[in-house]
Amino acid sequence: MCIHLNKYSSLSRCYPFILAIPRWVKATLAVVVVFLSFSLVLAPPTRFASRLSSIFSQIKPLVSKPQNTSLPTATRPVTTAAMASKPYRKPPQAPPTFTATPESLLEDSKKLIERSRSVLDNIVKDIKPDVASFGNVLLPMAYDENIMAKKAHIIGLYQAVSTSQALRDASTEAEKQLEDFSIEASMREDVFHLVDMVLKKGETLEPESRRLLEKEHKSYIRNGLGLPAGPMRDRFKEIKKRLSDISITFQKNLNEEAGGIWFKPEDLDGVPEDVLSSLQKGEGENAGKLRLTFKYPDLFPTLKYAKNPETRKKVFIDNENKSNQNVPLFQEAVILRDEAARLLGYPNHAAFKIEDKMAKTPETVDEFLGDLRSRLTAGGKSEITRLKEVKKEYLNSNGIGGSDDGHYYLWDHRFYDRFMLENEYALDQQKIAEYFPLQTTIRGMLQIFEQLFGLEFVEIPPGKHRDTLSESGNGNEIAWHEDVTIFSVWDDEGEGGEFVGYLYLDLFPREGKYGHAANFNLQPGFIDEKGARHYPATALICNFSKPSPNKPSLLKHDEVVTLFHELGHGIHDLVSRTIYSRFHGTNTVRDFVEAPSQMLENWCWDPSQLKSLSHHYSYLSPEYAESWKANHTEASSAIAGNPPEKMPDALIESVTKTKHVNDALFNLRQLHFGIFDMAVHEPESHSAIESLKISELYNRQRKEITQLDGPEILGQKYDWGNGQATFGHLIGGYDAGYYGYLSSQVYSADMFYSVFKKDPMNPQEGRRYRHTVLERGGSQEELQTLIDFLGRKPSTEAFYKELGISK
Repeated sequence: MCIHLNKYSSLSRCYPFILAIPRWVKATLAVVVVFLSFSLVLAPPTRFASRLSSIFSQIKPLVSKPQNTSLPTATRPVTTAAMASKPYRKPPQAPPTFTATPESLLEDSKKLIERSRSVLDNIVKDIKPDVASFGNVLLPMAYDENIMAKKAHIIGLYQAVSTSQALRDASTEAEKQLEDFSIEASMREDVFHLVDMVLKKGETLEPESRRLLEKEHKSYIRNGLGLPAGPMRDRFKEIKKRLSDISITFQKNLNEEAGGIWFKPEDLDGVPEDVLSSLQKGEGENAGKLRLTFKYPDLFPTLKYAKNPETRKKVFIDNENKSNQNVPLFQEAVILRDEAARLLGYPNHAAFKIEDKMAKTPETVDEFLGDLRSRLTAGGKSEITRLKEVKKEYLNSNGIGGSDDGHYYLWDHRFYDRFMLENEYALDQQKIAEYFPLQTTIRGMLQIFEQLFGLEFVEIPPGKHRDTLSESGNGNEIAWHEDVTIFSVWDDEGEGGEFVGYLYLDLFPREGKYGHAANFNLQPGFIDEKGARHYPATALICNFSKPSPNKPSLLKHDEVVTLFHELGHGIHDLVSRTIYSRFHGTNTVRDFVEAPSQMLENWCWDPSQLKSLSHHYSYLSPEYAESWKANHTEASSAIAGNPPEKMPDALIESVTKTKHVNDALFNLRQLHFGIFDMAVHEPESHSAIESLKISELYNRQRKEITQLDGPEILGQKYDWGNGQATFGHLIGGYDAGYYGYLSSQVYSADMFYSVFKKDPMNPQEGRRYRHTVLERGGSQEELQTLIDFLGRKPSTEAFYKELGISK
């Protein structure tokens, strides 16, 4: 999924500028500017709901300790093979600290604002237009943006990860203050006048600085300075501030959503026992019941396994209505966006947003989505026809065939898709999950990145190593929660052996935490004023199932894909080598940003890589082995008490041959999101968006595009649910940009099939990919990055071939 968009990140929900240069030059340079927008989140569209994260949470040394401390913890370090024989090395840069209080967050944001305002004031006071240059106007702003991003990302992080309501509230308020200042700074006419003068002088600059200048100049225009001073500009500024408040409140509502449903145990028949055992037990009027939340570890298994269709229906509909306080916020946001775009002279918000992306125009996006829809619709109908047969066969075999009304419902799909995969393709997700304990799977993934990109990962366990790294000597201060795992990341000897940055893993759910799977930049990389490199820090914030007393955290295959995707974003964030923080890592245009991680998902479908990643959980400890044997009394004598450590080839084959099963329906669901996004941001007139019934549009389009039946078939109106109120992507940075998940697949498929298909672990190509694509971040035009890597312009051929709909 997903990148979390940090407000003071180059990708700042309304990105601005920059470039790339040889490494020997980088040591002599430095720079960047300012902007704000929560925290860069990238999440993969995983299978139907798993293959989609919206966008979309921790651990000790890799499997969190079970509550019963007499049981095994399986917490051996995750230091990978490449580092096993190497002595511990102290990184040259201390990691960030997480010691904030509600008061300090507000004070820190105040100081950042005062400092940044002072920088701008001094530039205007000291620099006359006739002597304005990149060095005396843009560079000071860029240095200030570096400092702002380095500190503001962490200020915003607390609202997504803290267990303290007071700290989350303060983080939200601090972010609002920073965003208000960001809007103020982006509309300073006195600063813009100097930037305009620098651009007109046409200085000879190295490419990344030229890109920074051009992006910065254009950002002032896009932030209203092309409007005459007075009521129009004031109204534009007012809209920008209100949109910022809406965005922050919308995401806060999603993060703190705590709804749930009380069910009798029999209503949850079929749901795996490890899920049921983790549910809250009822008391008083709910005695004997279990409380199911809408968090992914509860939600998805219930929709996949609950035999009672009424249970699935209730869970599905209630989940669509879990954050209804966001309904008016969403509507207000799309109306204000349209008004702002029209003030700037654009026909709609989509035209404004897409102008700076690879697609350039809404017409290009509409044509792409329309063409894909026409190609996929017949396949979707065919898949539904087959799934209706599967449903009928299931109901008949269970003696309830009379309940089949001939419909295939939204709450049917996860259940019968899973049932079909198990029965027709021998895909047993529960058995597959036995081979992907979180601890060893992460270790295996890091080894892949080590071999492919020339990296080394070293876990920094709690205790003396963290104490040594912490500037205060207290290692507890370099993590925001006791379950967070930290790695120092290094180049291997072939890449020079230098320090790369810090990687944080926060993998299990908890109250108040961001509810999906995403990569958050904590601190970007850049070259500082003294010419020294500042190293990045990046975090994976996810929500995988917690360990139970009898099992570690086990990953279904779609969760393996999600984890690898998010790690891909993290690696992109770590290995980027740009001058300016604004172009660091995943700070690329939105219709390209998912491509690098989407390409890496292919490794999770490659038989040899699945084999290397797999490791049966019973091998983690004797206690887990005993637990496994106790629950597998039917095991054949061939494996009695001795399960294979690696996944058997037959099980691997059952995974790989299902890669495109019901793929048309999955991609039609993605198309629904993309087409809905364009519809609300591409209205014919402002009055049209003001009168639009958004919930009805969302549900009507879903029915028409995916062809799956909803409550409207049962006599309800199309306003039965408010799915857009849970659609964090469209408020958090993907507005008029969700199509990017599909367009990025065009580029990811082209890169994989052209370069890596024959040998995914080719280290020469891996390093070339690292330095040609990942390292450059957004420092040059993304199309040029693709041309540099592919040796030609990108093609759609591999994408359509992969979907089985070749032209």
